[in-house]
Amino acid sequence: MNLKPIVIVLSLLAVNISMAQNRVITIPGNDSNIRYTGRTMVNSDNSVSFDWSGTYFETIFTGGYCAVKVSDSRKNYYNLFIDGEFVRVVTTHGKDSTIVLAKGLAGKQHLLRMQKRSEAEQGRTTVHSFDLEKGASLVSYFPSRTRHIEFIGNSITAGYGTEGKVKTEPFKAETENCNLAYGAIISRYFDADYTFIAHSGRGAVRNYGDKNRVSKNTMRERMMNTFDEDSTFKWDFKGYKPDLVVINLGSNDFSTNPHPLREEFLGAYAEILQRLRGVYGADVPVLCVAPPKGPAFDYIRDFVRDSKYAKLGFAAYLNGVYNDGSDQGSSGHPNYEGQKKIAMNLIPYISTLTGWPLTGKVIE
Repeated sequence: MNLKPIVIVLSLLAVNISMAQNRVITIPGNDSNIRYTGRTMVNSDNSVSFDWSGTYFETIFTGGYCAVKVSDSRKNYYNLFIDGEFVRVVTTHGKDSTIVLAKGLAGKQHLLRMQKRSEAEQGRTTVHSFDLEKGASLVSYFPSRTRHIEFIGNSITAGYGTEGKVKTEPFKAETENCNLAYGAIISRYFDADYTFIAHSGRGAVRNYGDKNRVSKNTMRERMMNTFDEDSTFKWDFKGYKPDLVVINLGSNDFSTNPHPLREEFLGAYAEILQRLRGVYGADVPVLCVAPPKGPAFDYIRDFVRDSKYAKLGFAAYLNGVYNDGSDQGSSGHPNYEGQKKIAMNLIPYISTLTGWPLTGKVIE
């Protein structure tokens, strides 16, 4: 048997792999030049894991090539931006996948930003490392943003169905885009960083469709976690301190029967606020947003009115802020147009509560 052709092919393959390895340098996922915003955990192998919707990382890379090595427990979707421009949606799934983010770019430096657009139930992502051209490097990115807003909410905050075409369209992970939700829109308007502590269907005391008045594992519990989908690791609240917290809960609590009692709902809501004050202090303003319908509107309004907490505000967006049709995406949730209208409604409240001035910026 003649084995020479096989030996030659294997030799060429080894040479190509060696050449490819020599053309790139590898930088660990927790490199100090990478700026992560959100709740993340650094692992023993220098990789970085996270699952909350909206988590993003930013860095500047030199040269024209950049790839990332990632793993995902399920399948997630990311918005990729290069030099401030949206490039494409990136999908992460499986173990140790290497995804080329940019190649053949002209210029010496390029700003990279990747934002997790799908929520935590779609999986946990782990960033292992970055590959650059030989001789290239990562450079720390220091944005002009000096504000940080934390949003605690449900599907509307997470961007459920923002890219859905019609309100009768069912949920798809690929049409969920938190970058088109009111929290990201508001943050862009005020030039702020943001974190989304949000999960579809969750309430303050009762989750959507629960047969009980009081649910287990609501946002009251999940808000304390490093990972939305894993209660093992508790967040230490040292990674960031927001300048404003926006709570938008209550619609799922009263979506179906049985409704929680007033004291049950307000007890959970008060506990959420107490926990926020406990970790962030009394100087961080909190805006309590009531849903457009249901008992939660009156309950939250009365809670804020009667509260002795300082820097506590009340806001709401009522039925009719966005229309029942062209402003709706998947499962009747607001699409990008509807989310912009919610943002426009809340921006004046935020300006009043924080003192941040209104500007002539386009709300987008």
